[in-house]
Amino acid sequence: MEEIKQNKMETTPMHKLIWKMGLPMIVSMILQSVYNIVDTAFVINMGEDGIAGNLALTYAFPIQLLIIAVGVGTGVGINALLSKKLGEKDGGGATRIVGNSIFLGVCIYAVFLLFGLFGCRWFISMQAGGNAKAAAMGTSYLKICCCLSFGAIGFTVYERFLQSTGKTLYSTISQISGAVLNIVLDYVFIYPCHMGIDGAAWATVIGQIVSLIVAMLFHHLANREIKNSFKAIKPSWAVIKGIYKIGISAALMQGLLSVMMLGMTSILGTAENTETAELLQGSFGIYYKIMQFALFASFGLSNTIISVLSFNYGLQNRQRVKECIKFGILDSLIVAAAITVLFECLAGPLAKLFGMASGEGSEAIRSTVTVAIRITSLGYIFMAFSVAVQGVLQAFRYALFPLLISFLRLCLFVFPIAYLFTLSGDVNAVWWTFPITEVATAVVSALILKFAYRKKVCTMELVK
Repeated sequence: MEEIKQNKMETTPMHKLIWKMGLPMIVSMILQSVYNIVDTAFVINMGEDGIAGNLALTYAFPIQLLIIAVGVGTGVGINALLSKKLGEKDGGGATRIVGNSIFLGVCIYAVFLLFGLFGCRWFISMQAGGNAKAAAMGTSYLKICCCLSFGAIGFTVYERFLQSTGKTLYSTISQISGAVLNIVLDYVFIYPCHMGIDGAAWATVIGQIVSLIVAMLFHHLANREIKNSFKAIKPSWAVIKGIYKIGISAALMQGLLSVMMLGMTSILGTAENTETAELLQGSFGIYYKIMQFALFASFGLSNTIISVLSFNYGLQNRQRVKECIKFGILDSLIVAAAITVLFECLAGPLAKLFGMASGEGSEAIRSTVTVAIRITSLGYIFMAFSVAVQGVLQAFRYALFPLLISFLRLCLFVFPIAYLFTLSGDVNAVWWTFPITEVATAVVSALILKFAYRKKVCTMELVK
């Protein structure tokens, strides 16, 4: 079976291979953003508390992104090591990796549980300023999400167990199960049960727990290649070191999303008056969750580039390597262009989805989010290019260059530009921060790609 996969990776026309492998990854990545998007749509439309509730979700979002970042980084390391051991027919090694992965999941959950119990109020109050209502709602929401985050963390672990044995369909089914239940429970808890923002939090964690349970069932029933043992949960520092040697870079890159979210919320909070600051913060929270569709689609194709390019680079097949870079970047630009056109056409309806309630506050949110989507989507093509280049660099075993690109587009360029725009007095000027940042990052990415291409590709012998 492994040989068949290798033949396909080596012989399938590259333009077909990128799409065939990329589409499932795009779907899988986009599903990760469903929980927060659905929560926001239901919360902001729950009546007079909707505007404050949206602010509360915005304040809580950096920690939710951090949970995802730690889980994704750990999962990348688990997947790489476990796949290697399975390929080597090392059943004992695979069992130890599974056991240590579960151990790491418990440790990560313990950290976020402690934060949920003791750190939520401080974290939310730091951003909320004098808005006591949003602070109270955000603290309550985040505490539930952190204290019951074992569903989200555990799923990232068991998802990788399934992916490492090629059972990606099972992991997708697990994700969909939780996401659909989350949508149903959001409506039931927030509206008929009148649970408010706490209902959104409970819907989220229950959906995540169901995804974990389904993934665990699939793993124990269908993953016959892996032997499970309670004794293997005993920590092995060599295994843990191996997991994070591979996964730390992915964790840091994802973690910078959390840093950017927190930094932007703080910068927007310095606007000329409280009403403007809260309007910008609330609109930014909505915009960023909508934007994740484009970002996660780019991540899906970037992961495809990593897989295909790593394989052909390992074979030292220069022609296939060149084709992978070419079609990987080209297809990323095509997807980003399609999403840009879609968002430009549907900016109004998308914004209305997050502001269907009546009232002056809701109208201001709709108007601001509409402008934000139309301006920021102009940078999606450049963002897709930078993310695709990150995939190329990771496939070439570079660690610092991909991190540098993430740091540029999520911190170094964004923060000063955004701050300068907040001083302009124009409530919508700040949204130009993102396309400007993406263009600047794309220029740097192109220069880094040129350097890497000369060093890694031009020195390869042409395989006939």
